[in-house]
Amino acid sequence: MSKLKGKVAVITGASKGIGAAIAKAYALEGASVVVNYASSKSGADAVVAAITSAGGKAVAVGGDVSKATDAQAIIDAAIKNFGRLDVLVNNSGIYEFSPLEGVTEQDFHNHFNINVLGPVLVTQAALKHLPKGGSIINVGSGVSRITPAGSTVYTATKGALDALTGVWAREFGARQIRVNSLNPGMVETEGTVSRGQIGSELETFLVSQTPLGRVGQVNDIAPIAVFLASDDSAWLTGELLIASGGIR
Repeated sequence: MSKLKGKVAVITGASKGIGAAIAKAYALEGASVVVNYASSKSGADAVVAAITSAGGKAVAVGGDVSKATDAQAIIDAAIKNFGRLDVLVNNSGIYEFSPLEGVTEQDFHNHFNINVLGPVLVTQAALKHLPKGGSIINVGSGVSRITPAGSTVYTATKGALDALTGVWAREFGARQIRVNSLNPGMVETEGTVSRGQIGSELETFLVSQTPLGRVGQVNDIAPIAVFLASDDSAWLTGELLIASGGIR
């Protein structure tokens, strides 16, 4: 039986990487999916094409999550196209690593606008539609535990998202809406490849510290997101799931 049959999900930042993998996994489990993108319409369209060619339902919706009007439009697209909303995955994010001396005000504001304000605005817009049993999944990062050098701003944003997960779990619990954080370790994506992190000394170091002995793949993460969206996790809220192959 499909774990998400009849459910409607919004995944922000789903044109590539982890977000795209989650969108495809949700569709395979029977969900109708809103594939949000900020700039890569072609990437989002490709994700939608992959879903629909496999018999699933999906639409691509552009929007900057850090703008309230766009955040509202992303949620409105779920209601317009599919009539309801059951699952929100706050996956949009940016990251740049830099020693503290290199951090600028613009770096700080760019990261916090997308990685923290974005989830706040999209979740605000989603709340009026999420029913009893609804699920919010914040895609955080293992950096909030590992706290690597050179990641001041990025780690701060992911620590903030962990904190929001706990606050929202308490705040929305009376409405039976669950909120959990899925925090991957290093994952091979278009972003980590283009930044030269895959095949780098950083990858070698992280693999050496990882009990399972490799970096993650997007398909390691997507099934966990399916679990958190499904009734199988009905008794979980306020949890931080570290999906890192065991690195701490």
